[in-house]
Amino acid sequence: MKRYFYIGIAVILVLALGLVGYGAWLNYSDEHQIARRMDNRVIQLSTAKAEYRDIHPTVSLPAVRFSSDNMADAIALTDGRLTNWLVEKNAPVHKGDILVSLINEQIPLKIQQSSSTVSRAEAQLAQAYSVYQRQGRLMKKEATSQEKYEASEAQYLAAREALQEAEAQRNQLYVQQGWLNVKAPVDGDVLLVYQQTGSYVQAGTPVALVGNFDYLNFSVNLADSEIYHFNVGDRAYLRFPDHWSMGKAYDTDFGAGNLGGNTEIIGVLKEIVPPLSEPAAIRRTVWEVDNRVRILEPMTYTGVTMYTYKDYHCLTVPLDAMVDKSNDKVYVVDADGIVHLRSIKSGCDDGVYIEVLSGLSEGDAVVVGSVDGLSDGMKVNIKPEGGE
Repeated sequence: MKRYFYIGIAVILVLALGLVGYGAWLNYSDEHQIARRMDNRVIQLSTAKAEYRDIHPTVSLPAVRFSSDNMADAIALTDGRLTNWLVEKNAPVHKGDILVSLINEQIPLKIQQSSSTVSRAEAQLAQAYSVYQRQGRLMKKEATSQEKYEASEAQYLAAREALQEAEAQRNQLYVQQGWLNVKAPVDGDVLLVYQQTGSYVQAGTPVALVGNFDYLNFSVNLADSEIYHFNVGDRAYLRFPDHWSMGKAYDTDFGAGNLGGNTEIIGVLKEIVPPLSEPAAIRRTVWEVDNRVRILEPMTYTGVTMYTYKDYHCLTVPLDAMVDKSNDKVYVVDADGIVHLRSIKSGCDDGVYIEVLSGLSEGDAVVVGSVDGLSDGMKVNIKPEGGE
């Protein structure tokens, strides 16, 4: 009986050991298969080829400050009280046009007094000249002394100087009288009126701002890779965003030509500093905008995009092939479907494609879209862009 018991115990132990061994074998087998599958795993990716294309390089300008070279204050050149504005705000004027008149009661009185002084000086000069002429005639007849002749000559010269001085003072008062008319310093529109009728102003006080916004300027610093294919005189389009709303810096009637979102204005490159002949990482560019359609004012606009008028032929890849914001790395897929992380040097872009200056050759396949989970040396299945 005991013998059957021990045999049963032995059978149970053998079965238990067999189950444990079988479980260990299964675990090892599964791990081996998983590892083998991981080594042979394949990811489906989209790729695009590096190709030569014509692009219009684009530069995003977060903020652009427009300014005018033809803006100046109309200044009161003498003291006085404003009596009559001859132009209205936003009215067009030419340089030298009278904007407003002043009154200064002292100037007419001073002119009258000065005129009296000139009259007396003229009378004294005439008398001195008569004495001088008479002494000259007597001197020729030796009927007077040399001292009297020289004294009459000195009195005559002094009277002449006194008259010239009196006339100069009166002329200065006439000039001041002309200053009672404040004139436009430049051609343009009356943008701001600082002083109202009846205000008393002192010499040197601005009374109005006159400006011409037909042509505006702006400057922007650009990387060498963004500007090196430009030349002075080249044109570029400035595109304002869909949500662009006309701001008002001077409350003008400018903006009448605004057609709404995606408004485009042409800018002309006037200067590159330093010039392209000198090495530099960053260059200051100065642009001029034709604003005769009266859209812009001298102020800051945001969200502006600038793109070139002429196309530019270069080796490119899609912009979304770039791995990081520096745009200097891409994933390249070789003929065996192996991914390689490659450093490149990029140039300008048009918002869709980006120029490749070095690091890629025409026909190289680069990964486009999401690169999450990719690593150098990974095996992939590629799906060319466009599903080919």
